Amino acid sequence: MQNEHFPSKLLENAVDEFARLPGIGRKTALRMVLHLLRCELSEVEEFGQAIIQLRKEVKHCNVCHNISDTETCSICSNPARDRSVICVVENIRDVMAIENTRQYNGTYHVLGGIISPMDGIGPNNLEIESLIERVKTGEVIEVILALSTTMEGDTTNFYIYKKLKNTDVNLTTIARGVSVGGELEYTDEITLGRSIMNRLNYFDTIK
Repeated sequence: MQNEHFPSKLLENAVDEFARLPGIGRKTALRMVLHLLRCELSEVEEFGQAIIQLRKEVKHCNVCHNISDTETCSICSNPARDRSVICVVENIRDVMAIENTRQYNGTYHVLGGIISPMDGIGPNNLEIESLIERVKTGEVIEVILALSTTMEGDTTNFYIYKKLKNTDVNLTTIARGVSVGGELEYTDEITLGRSIMNRLNYFDTIK
């Protein structure tokens, strides 16, 4: 919005803050702020408190690095989950996408990104070493590489493969039902579920 004229500096400040969120333009930000102005004050206070509480109290699981309310997330602490299988994903959104398929009963490992030299992200910026340490415990039988099918995702897969190739763990990757260049969080649940169930031996994919 060019040459914006706000009748209130408070309104302008609120729009500026909402517009800082990813994917939110200034027109959308203005609609959101005007919506909040129409809400009861108690509703707005609850909204604000939820955001503040999230930022102050949310934790990362000390095992898999998923977002959690406790030191160990509900997946890692669930005795019904198969701890011998680890699904390696880029971020928390990918955990949510795979969980929504209801086709997977193992655990996860959230890297916190993928290797991307153009963005200054190397292996040391990711939770790769903690993955290696989990494998070294001897409890893990299979590691599933479920990263985005992009050049950066493939680079990260290969790096992890080199780190684990001398271990006894079975290294697999999700089937390419997920389109090349696609991200897991945007893949429909049926396709993603089938890709998890029909996973492939990773070594076969790089021959």
